[in-house]
Amino acid sequence: MSVNDEGLIEAQNNQDAPQEQNTAKKIAVIILSLLGSLVFWYVTSDRYAPSSAQGAVNAYVTQLSSQVAGQVTRVFVADGEILESGQPLFQLDDRTFQLAVEQAQNELARSIKSTKATAASIVSSQAAVNESRIKLENVKASTNRALALSKRKLLSSGDADDARAQLKAAEAAYSKAEASLESAILSLGADDESNLEVQAAQIALEKAQLNLEYSTVKAPTHGVVTNLKLAIGQYVAPGNPALTFIDTRGAWVSIDLRENQLGNVDVDDEVDVTFDAAPGQIFKGVVKSIAWGIDPGKATANGLQKNQPSNQWFEPARRIPVHIELIDGLDSWPRQAKAGGKVAAVIYSEGRSNPIAWVSAVIFRVKSILSYLY
Repeated sequence: MSVNDEGLIEAQNNQDAPQEQNTAKKIAVIILSLLGSLVFWYVTSDRYAPSSAQGAVNAYVTQLSSQVAGQVTRVFVADGEILESGQPLFQLDDRTFQLAVEQAQNELARSIKSTKATAASIVSSQAAVNESRIKLENVKASTNRALALSKRKLLSSGDADDARAQLKAAEAAYSKAEASLESAILSLGADDESNLEVQAAQIALEKAQLNLEYSTVKAPTHGVVTNLKLAIGQYVAPGNPALTFIDTRGAWVSIDLRENQLGNVDVDDEVDVTFDAAPGQIFKGVVKSIAWGIDPGKATANGLQKNQPSNQWFEPARRIPVHIELIDGLDSWPRQAKAGGKVAAVIYSEGRSNPIAWVSAVIFRVKSILSYLY
């Protein structure tokens, strides 16, 4: 190779070197710009439109048990069955309770044998009192739940008025039954000692009748039975869960946000919600409350708090639950959504009329469509 050729090659290399350097600088600038944009978006979206895909459907879930102990002789419901308030769930062996009622009736008859009144009238009045008392307890519990749901706009005002009317009717029926029983007792016309004996027998009869009534466990409100494992022959006792019951009259969404996402989040902020059970659909919601505390998992020993060993450079961010409800209440809930189902949500903490909210809404719409795939 001649000296001239070597000079040409060196000159060409010198020309290519600045071009390669310029290309590398451009790529570096683009990468840094993208990283800067991502950091900017990450920070501003947490302030203007915080979101989370770690949400879940919540409902009133109760593990029902009986108020008396006994062996299950009948199961009236099936897993997943929708029930009305007061519908029987399962039956305990009631032979012992029936014998206790008969024994209490005989004791009451003996205690009033020497009086003018008959045992049948008091027994009948006492049974009416027990029946009206149990009905009043059930109606009162159902009414309290209905009023709570109505206050949160999950139940119509008409349904709430109906619940109040049912409560007043149950209270009136109970008062009437008590008055009839009191009249029957006063008609005894016996001395104080006899009346005390009759009252004791009456209380024993009331307890026996209540236990007999409690041997049939009933649905406390409109709802559904799930994860049913109760079987005939199983022994059930008070305080030991027998089956799982979900009240279908109320449901809400709970999402977990990092603490640094809560800076601008307030009650009544607008929310977009999407359910994995209903991909592609976006539901309108509102923030109802923000949890005031969580359990950080600190352990104690000998009355002192223990240090948690850490093998991480940075401690994971703690997340605070945010309570969200759909604006239109249960009427707008997707039929496929189940308690515990996965939910994603974005909160417009500064309203919808800003560029961050617009972009967040578009991204959220795309994510809701992509939930068809995962």
